[in-house]
Amino acid sequence: MSETLIRIKNLTKRYDNVTPLCGVNLDIHKGDIIAVIGPSGTGKSTLIRMINRMETPTDGSIMFDGEDITAPGCRIDLVRRKIGMIFQSFNLFSHLTVIENIMAAPVSLLHLGRQEAYQQAMTLLKSVGLQSKALNYPSQLSGGQQQRIAIVRALAMKPEILLFDEPTSALDPTMVGEVESVIGRVAREGVTMMIVTHSMDFARKISNRVLYLDEGGVYEEGSPEQIFENPSREKTRQFIRRLKVLNIFIDSQDVDLLGCNTTIEEFCAKNDIVGSTRGALISLFEEVCVVTLLPRLSEPRIKVTLEYGRDGILTAAFDYNGDRFDVRESDDDISLAIIKSHSARMEYSYKDGDAMPNHLSIFLYQYE
Repeated sequence: MSETLIRIKNLTKRYDNVTPLCGVNLDIHKGDIIAVIGPSGTGKSTLIRMINRMETPTDGSIMFDGEDITAPGCRIDLVRRKIGMIFQSFNLFSHLTVIENIMAAPVSLLHLGRQEAYQQAMTLLKSVGLQSKALNYPSQLSGGQQQRIAIVRALAMKPEILLFDEPTSALDPTMVGEVESVIGRVAREGVTMMIVTHSMDFARKISNRVLYLDEGGVYEEGSPEQIFENPSREKTRQFIRRLKVLNIFIDSQDVDLLGCNTTIEEFCAKNDIVGSTRGALISLFEEVCVVTLLPRLSEPRIKVTLEYGRDGILTAAFDYNGDRFDVRESDDDISLAIIKSHSARMEYSYKDGDAMPNHLSIFLYQYE
C-alpha cells in the first residue's frame, strides 16, 4: 500500500448556522489523484481549505507528514510551502509579470537564487506551452492561460500535494480543455492531488479515487468506475442520475428562452458535452419547442428530457399535448432542415389517452 501523506481524523467545521462537515475520516496516500464531487453546500471546498489551513477546523485533526497541523503552535506558513493551492479565480499578482509571479515564492520562501528560480520558471512555462508569455502581465492573458500559470506557480514550490478548488469553473468552455490537459500531465508525473470539480468526465478520467460528499462527510468513496457506473448508496445514485438527465417543462406560450438555454448549457458543462454539441442541443430545443410546437398549442404542455447515456449517446425527447402531430412532417422546411441536420435518428410515437400523447425522440450526432 502507498505511504500515507495526510491522515484526517474526526474533522469537523461548524459555522453559526450550518455544519458542512462533521467527523470526517480520510487517508490521502502519496500519488493519489482524488476527485471530490457532490452537491453544492456539502463542504467540498471547505475540506481542502482546511487541509491547507485556510480554514480552521472546529474539531478533529489533520496529520501531514506525521505532524498535526491543527495543533497549537504549528507553523502554518511552513506547512503551506508543501501544499499547493489552485483556486477558481487564478489569484495571480496583477502588478507582476508571469515570470515574476512564478519566481516570487521560491526566491522569498525557499531562498532560491534568482537565476536558478528563473531557469526553473522558464522550464515550467515551456512544459505548459507558455514560455513566450513570460514577460506578459496576467491581464494580457486568457483565463485558461492564467490558470495554467497559477498551476505552474504552485509547482515551482515543489509541493507534496496540490489542492484544486474548481479549477475550470471560471473559464470559458473553450479554455477548459487546455487546463485539464495540464492537470493531467502533472498527474502522470506522480504528484499527489485532490481536486474539487463539477466536471464529471474529467473526474472519471484523471482520478484513482472519488469522494462523494453529502450528509456532513464522505458519504461514499470508490474508484471512478464504481462511483460513476455502479454507486452503492442512494444519494450517490440520485446525484449521478441527475447529472445525466435534464427535464424542462413548458406550460405557457411565454417561454424564458434565455433561462432554458442557460440550463442546457449547465447540463452540458456538468457532462463535458463539447461546445458544438451544446449548440446543437440549444438549436434543437428552440426549433422543436419554440418554432414548431408552441404555435400549434394554445395551452401547451411540453416536457423536454435530455439524457446522456453511459454509452455516450445523447438523446433529446419531447413529450407534448394536442392532436397527433409528428414534427418530422412539419411544413416549415427551414426549421425541419435545422432539426434534421443535428439528428442522427428520429423516432415518433402517439399514445392516445395520455396527457402528452405525442412523443418524439431525437438521437444527436456527437461532434468533436
